[in-house]
Amino acid sequence: MDRYERVPIREENREERIEKFALIDQPYTLEEAVLEGQRCLECAMPYCVQGCPITQDCRGYNILVGQRDFDGAAKLTLRENPLATVLCKTCYHFCEDDCIMAGRGVPIAIRHLKRAALDFGKSDLLYVPSKRKEERVAVIGAGPAGLMAAWDLAIRGHPVTIFEHEEFLGGQINTIPRYHLDPDDLDTDLARWRNLDITFVVGKKAGTDYSPKSLLAEGYEAVLVAIGASKPRELGVPGEELPGVYHALPFLLAMNKRPEGILGRHGRKIVVIGAGDVALDAARSARRLAQGGEVQLVYRRGPKDMKATEEEKSGGEIEGVRYVFYRSPKQIVGTDHVEGLVVQRTEHGPPDAKGRRTLQVVPGSDETIDCDMVIVAVGEVADVSGFDPDYDFKFASMGWPEGKREDWMTDVEGVFATGGRSVVHAMGAGERAAAAIDRYLAKKHGREPERRPDPFGGPTPPPEIPPGYGGATWTP
Repeated sequence: MDRYERVPIREENREERIEKFALIDQPYTLEEAVLEGQRCLECAMPYCVQGCPITQDCRGYNILVGQRDFDGAAKLTLRENPLATVLCKTCYHFCEDDCIMAGRGVPIAIRHLKRAALDFGKSDLLYVPSKRKEERVAVIGAGPAGLMAAWDLAIRGHPVTIFEHEEFLGGQINTIPRYHLDPDDLDTDLARWRNLDITFVVGKKAGTDYSPKSLLAEGYEAVLVAIGASKPRELGVPGEELPGVYHALPFLLAMNKRPEGILGRHGRKIVVIGAGDVALDAARSARRLAQGGEVQLVYRRGPKDMKATEEEKSGGEIEGVRYVFYRSPKQIVGTDHVEGLVVQRTEHGPPDAKGRRTLQVVPGSDETIDCDMVIVAVGEVADVSGFDPDYDFKFASMGWPEGKREDWMTDVEGVFATGGRSVVHAMGAGERAAAAIDRYLAKKHGREPERRPDPFGGPTPPPEIPPGYGGATWTP
């Protein structure tokens, strides 16, 4: 075997995949996983670990898989990653981007080896909390940031209550299409948590049923706001209120929870507006939903400006999504239902103050795209209705609220806020916030802060990332 060539990952072919929502990527066999694991160079300075937002020891489980120690690989994977079953299929594998093999051939299939570790190793392990602490912590939001923070704090011994306004857990994990993620994968991960002191309260909305301040008044000593950005941004054009106009996240959630109520007699000619990963998820889902129909993705800039990952863009191309670039939405037209989208051509103007190319509309360039469904995927903002202005949140560019202080604390003592742009980035944010909360509580009660203990009850904490990490990553 050529060490610089990846063991191929099998995929569903185009004709089969667009007819159903089954997983596209097929798992490695045991022998394929061993061969791929043996490609790992066992770097002394593993840039893959630094590239991971939760600094997971991916080098370690690569090596163990190559040595056929799947039980060890599974345990090592789960040591730092309590949502590993979700991430082994959905993570955008930033670790692979930083793999040194990328400069010599093809990076190690790290995400696929994580999946193999869980498939072939003993992965039905249970997490073990350390000695109980009495400081209760509340987490608002059961998305990946909130779940990660709750897990981290519970492993440290804190009793944690997670408040979630939906009737289910996972936040935007529930909008990930089924061709990426099986519906039971999150439950598989959460089953390992059953010995942790975590209480889930669902169907209660912050700002309406309670507030971070009221939780402090109830006796919680710290509160983490991890509500993410789930409120769709409006397109702001006439006709957005017409039947047949959907916003991407509610559309994707409905695809997973209530798909039978979406199309009806419409949805044969679908336009998706946007160019991020959520837009591609919506377009690719719509392609499956509109059997034999047409799906177009409209974007006001060009292909090089798309924020979606290469994996999502190429997936859309393979599945027959048509990309329409340099078109800006002007109006959605129709009487009692969507009948078309009026767009204007755009072109590049002079650079702005930051050097980014501006866009300008070409006069008289209006054209109408025939369609009977429009899906708007132009971003999300946080729903902070009902929150006092006292928290003085800082809002990230992608919409979620954060505390302004270095430790993510807001202007209200004991209330923290954080979030992230993908599942694993949100987990990394939750991990860092949990450590900050633990330090805050330790100082408040006169204790020395401690590292997160071994989540499986071992005598020593897991090793920290090596000295020298945290700077610029290696570029192939």
